[in-house]
Amino acid sequence: MEFVAKIYQQIIESHIFKNTRCAIWASMGMGKTSACIDALLHLNTIEDVFPALVIAPKRVAKSVWPAEVKKWDNFSHLKVSVIIGTFTMRREAADRRADIYTVNYENIPWLTEYLGEDFKFKTIIADESTKLKSFRLKQGGSRAHALSKVAFGAPRFIELTGTPSPNGLLDLWGQLWFLDRGKVLGKSFTAFRNRWFRPVNCGQFTRWDIFPHSCKEIETAVAPLTVSLNAADWFDLQNFVIKDVPAYLPTKAMAQYKEFEKELFLELAKNKEVEALNAASKTIKCLQIASGALYTDEEHNWHHIHDAKIEALESIINEAGGAPIIVAYHFKSDLERLLKHFPEGRFLDSHQKTEDDWNKGKIPLLFAHPASAGHGLNLQYGGNIITFFSHWWDLEQYQQIIERIGPTRQAQAGFKRPVFIYNIKAEGTIDSVVIDRRNSKRSIQDSLLLACKRS
Repeated sequence: MEFVAKIYQQIIESHIFKNTRCAIWASMGMGKTSACIDALLHLNTIEDVFPALVIAPKRVAKSVWPAEVKKWDNFSHLKVSVIIGTFTMRREAADRRADIYTVNYENIPWLTEYLGEDFKFKTIIADESTKLKSFRLKQGGSRAHALSKVAFGAPRFIELTGTPSPNGLLDLWGQLWFLDRGKVLGKSFTAFRNRWFRPVNCGQFTRWDIFPHSCKEIETAVAPLTVSLNAADWFDLQNFVIKDVPAYLPTKAMAQYKEFEKELFLELAKNKEVEALNAASKTIKCLQIASGALYTDEEHNWHHIHDAKIEALESIINEAGGAPIIVAYHFKSDLERLLKHFPEGRFLDSHQKTEDDWNKGKIPLLFAHPASAGHGLNLQYGGNIITFFSHWWDLEQYQQIIERIGPTRQAQAGFKRPVFIYNIKAEGTIDSVVIDRRNSKRSIQDSLLLACKRS
């Protein structure tokens, strides 16, 4: 299937065509990655834009960009090299001939030092560009500082983010510097801050408040370099924006999964009259491994298998740019792992205060089991994004937890914003079967037997 840009993606591509150094500020779910690749392919017919270097959070660099290239027929001829892993792996990937190289922000200092004078990328793409907000001319973050030494050696520089200033407009200077060396916002961060903000003494620290006139002036200053797209202007607010986010199991974990899956499908193939309840029970271990942990006894003690879905959730959090997210889970081991990895998150318990805190914006991540997040809860004030970390067969539970923040409730609360549903799907596992069952409303038995035929 060939990629064909939607209208809002055409706007993104047009901005890239017209500006050699630019920023794309587009809401999550608007296809920034595919639009960017398509733009480069069109540009490459009239100028050299490859090789391109994509700098992104680790999982996005490792999986998302390579997967997007493979997804579309008109992109699939592009060679992608992922500069992640051990020193040897990074070195081999950096030396390999490719059209697109991807690297995580943490490895930028290493890459700039390793390549030295050979850092000759024609295009640099900073995905989730808020990672560059810490840049300062003399201090600031080491990753952004390393990038600053080579950034203007590339004829094209593209920044992608859904939330350029999640913590206020002070976040903009570091990002915009990579586009024009401070021409529109000031040659230094101090000059930028002193022009548009005023200091407020708060005792132990100084808070910088923006002047009333500054917002409009900053917007006007950055407008030529940026294009901003809001999903609410392009999506039908009565429908959900649904996106599957792939998670790739490590080799060892996939081998363990295949062993359990083989036993399941062999038994199903022999007994085509298997009861749905029994069939579902046989998928439990497959679903557990897909999520990352396997129960070892009836007491629900569990053994860690992998963190592929944890990494996928991190990428969603990065893309959300600080917007609150409900994370739906199924297994007790999921919750324990989520709370450990994301200590800022909270478990949706039965206390009214938890619901109130979520609706007041005090909880960035709310971990909720669909069985306990159904009727009676009003969560629409706290956010419009829900992510399914793990999956289960119960269609009613799935629909009920979505309804807590659904389009009708958003409208009733006075919000004009779409509802985003992210399904973290372990590739090559029974996750696909469960998601298909929910989408098609097939019986559990039919879904499993169909999967048996495919395997």
